[in-house]
Amino acid sequence: MTGDIEQSSRVRFPGISPRAYEHPADRGALAVLRAVPAVAPIIKAVAAAFSERGERLIQVASSVRVGPKQYPQLDRIRNEVAATFDIEEPPELFVRRSPVVMGETIGIDKPFIVLTTGMVDLFDPEMMRWVIGHETGHAMSGHGLYNTILARLLNLQFALGWMPAGAFAMRAVIAALFEWQRKTELSCDRAGLLACQDPQAALRAHLAFAGDLGGQVDIAEFLAQAKEYEEVEDIRDSVLKLLHTERRTHPMAVVRAAELQRWAATEEYREILTGTYLRREDDRPANNLTDDVKAAARSYKESMTNSADPLIKTINDIGEAVMGAAGKVWSKVAPNGPAE
Repeated sequence: MTGDIEQSSRVRFPGISPRAYEHPADRGALAVLRAVPAVAPIIKAVAAAFSERGERLIQVASSVRVGPKQYPQLDRIRNEVAATFDIEEPPELFVRRSPVVMGETIGIDKPFIVLTTGMVDLFDPEMMRWVIGHETGHAMSGHGLYNTILARLLNLQFALGWMPAGAFAMRAVIAALFEWQRKTELSCDRAGLLACQDPQAALRAHLAFAGDLGGQVDIAEFLAQAKEYEEVEDIRDSVLKLLHTERRTHPMAVVRAAELQRWAATEEYREILTGTYLRREDDRPANNLTDDVKAAARSYKESMTNSADPLIKTINDIGEAVMGAAGKVWSKVAPNGPAE
């Protein structure tokens, strides 16, 4: 069993808060939403058309519910992941017939996980542990609520499509939600890594998403693809990247792989493994609003600053030039010089 780690040697995280693994941009967006008292009930009202009971009944009727007698190995992994994250009741898990390699977390009040047979057939046990950890991360972070809102807005967009102003505003909101949704995938990739604690297993999963059928892809060459994608030299390619990404719910496979491998090498990941992380009992999202928004801003700034993409570099250079020019103008017109 490639890369298998004994459960007894795997670190557990008593009382871990989902904010411990959430990507700064994901965490910042959720912090803003959660901090406004009226947002939660309004969003739930908008999402009322979503029938969680109906979705679950569909799975009960057409999929296999994982348990001690049905996919027992997956059931063991599901319970071990819950123990790793200190969750009393692990999300229900269903296996649905489909050749497509995918997993999803459905539901708002009581989320459940659905995996395809294409994924179960292809993934080894540690890759499955990463996937189940990833999907459990979605459930812990409450992503189902906001993903449901995105789905409702996509449907509403068709109704407003004949209104130019409404369509433009709706497109901006939907684009922002898609950007947030892609960041949730990066968050939950981290949750998956905390569940399996094996960066190679996570990387094998990303290889499978991209097209590997099991040991036929060279890891170094695959990561070189990520570098090639991130460092395109032509602005036309940069524009194409933006267009291709705009409506994607997930980042590109090579981008996800590179991002997670970078996080696996950080001090932040090592500190979590040694027990230094935010606990649920100490987590007060409203009190952390400012810190989360600042962290999100820093994340985007660092991403832009370190990017080799020519369009991103140009935008960043223009932004710095504009800010520099504005500072010079301000220093001349302000009575007491530039503000500190």
